[in-house]
Amino acid sequence: MKKFWSMALSSILVAASLAGCGAGKENAGSSADSGPVTLNAIFMKQAGYSEDDITAITKEFMSKNPNIKVNTTFVPYEALEQKILTGAPNGGYDVVLIDAPWTAKFAKAGIVQEVTDKLPEADRQDIFAGALDAVSYEGKLYGLPWLNDTKFLFYNKEMLKKAGFSNPPKTWDELMAQAKVIKEKGIVEYPIVWSWKQAEALSCDFTTLSETFGGKLVRDGKPTLTDEGNQKALDFMVQSLKDGISNPKSTEFLEEDVRGVFSSGKAAFALNWTYMYNLANDKTQSQVAGQVGIAPSPGQGSVVSASVNGGMGVALAKGSKHPEEAWKYMEYLSSKEVQKKYAKNALPIWKSLYDDKDVIATNPEVVAASKVQYNYLANRPQVPWYGSLSTELQVSIQQALLGQKSTKDALAELQQKAEELANK
Repeated sequence: MKKFWSMALSSILVAASLAGCGAGKENAGSSADSGPVTLNAIFMKQAGYSEDDITAITKEFMSKNPNIKVNTTFVPYEALEQKILTGAPNGGYDVVLIDAPWTAKFAKAGIVQEVTDKLPEADRQDIFAGALDAVSYEGKLYGLPWLNDTKFLFYNKEMLKKAGFSNPPKTWDELMAQAKVIKEKGIVEYPIVWSWKQAEALSCDFTTLSETFGGKLVRDGKPTLTDEGNQKALDFMVQSLKDGISNPKSTEFLEEDVRGVFSSGKAAFALNWTYMYNLANDKTQSQVAGQVGIAPSPGQGSVVSASVNGGMGVALAKGSKHPEEAWKYMEYLSSKEVQKKYAKNALPIWKSLYDDKDVIATNPEVVAASKVQYNYLANRPQVPWYGSLSTELQVSIQQALLGQKSTKDALAELQQKAEELANK
């Protein structure tokens, strides 16, 4: 998931009335009546719901459950995984925030508890599949979905209009065609900007393009880096740089760099997380406020759309001494009422809320794009060795982007390294 989120990126009542996960379970499995219980929960600082939001939600929960106290800790995304690995097993945390690529690793290592039987089927049917995928491993649930996020195509409406286009592109071929016209007309030198620095951001973008071009990084637990779709995706990336369509400094950029370039009017298109929409439309932070559009990530061929799953969930730590109370807190965080109340800052995991007039009113254009995009999410490989694979992928893809290796050789070498990781 992703480092940067939130609709502002600020970047989620009574328990008996919860209509979301655990509705009607106010006293189910809770031992809170036996005396005060203290829970420890860990979240990240710069993504998803803001610290203020989480603090407010937690206070609301404690007011409804006076025998449960929740201490919240916030750390940078980069430190979150290690904090969980060292603190959760020995009871240091009861509730932990987990990024989608970590679920398999945490589940296999026994860091988090399986909770498959705790989520009613009716709730599962109303939750986006991508949100469930973020907390799933080998068909079982290891957390509650909590935070929806993915990358969208951002576009400058005025630039497209000047180039003679009335709608954003629906395919990557169409985007390239529009970008070339924009470049030829001198509207902007480099129409597209990406976060292709050697970091997780690059793995996210490659996952998106791989899925769009029909590829898979891993199938049935086995590396498939030399897939034709992966080759097409990497060729597309390299060619866009050679043609001067993609900003050459993309290989040095992370998501905030992308936002800066786009917001300064130096790009017509950008792929970025949801949080960029509000900030790029903020007159105090952007030179293109009012010109920013958001659309689902383009498709290609038979693929309607695909975008990396940046969803995150809240999980019950295996070492928790108060699992029943911890689950009750998790239910509250994920409930429909809470997620609706804070929808302005983070869109809900619940499908039904996307037809709610109050949720739609928070940001109509974003809600409309999200309602479509959340049905076309691409997961980074859900294998315990994903972290090591991502590191190797970043190196190999960068070598191809910088012209140090051919796309074919880069993927072949990556395949070999991935096989070694899978066989350890």
